[in-house]
Amino acid sequence: MPRTIDYYFWMNSDWAYLGADRLEQLAARRGASIRYLPVDLPAVYARTGGVILPKRAPERQAYRIAELKRWCKRLGIHVNATPRYMCPDAGLASRVVIAADSMGVRVAALYKAILAAEWCDEQDISDASTLRAILLSQNLDADTLLRLAETSAVQTAYVRNTDAAVAAGVFGSPSYVLEGELFWGQDRLDFLDEALQSEG
Repeated sequence: MPRTIDYYFWMNSDWAYLGADRLEQLAARRGASIRYLPVDLPAVYARTGGVILPKRAPERQAYRIAELKRWCKRLGIHVNATPRYMCPDAGLASRVVIAADSMGVRVAALYKAILAAEWCDEQDISDASTLRAILLSQNLDADTLLRLAETSAVQTAYVRNTDAAVAAGVFGSPSYVLEGELFWGQDRLDFLDEALQSEG
């Protein structure tokens, strides 16, 4: 049976954007499946001792930018470290991805497009019209998905993802859990790859 990666990520996570393609590639290479689980990261932080970016010490904020520049150069991926609409409310975007997943949509391209809208294209991903345009660009039924995103079933799934993340030991985004083992950060994908090579 294929092994499953539980992928917990925030829809405002620049690091999730940087790791998106490599996660897909390693899962395909190792014959693993991915469960896409958007979470409410501020809620995770509140329960695990994290601090949202604007409230971090200036030294930590400066180092984040330095690290982003290093990784962007290494990966050949552009990210604006301080976009115009940085880390808005990610609730609707998260629920849109959950709704799409529930309809059988392959959501890797969708969540990456939403992240790119924020970190590369200076767009506000909390705005329904922005999300509608992204959905249409992905040839998806925007009206249906935006409506589903507001249903109690999808709202409950979002809370459930967040609770499951904390239960799994997650405290940041992106996080990957393979059979109970946590790997935090796109810079730990090599370790995840090694774990997938081992016997389950």
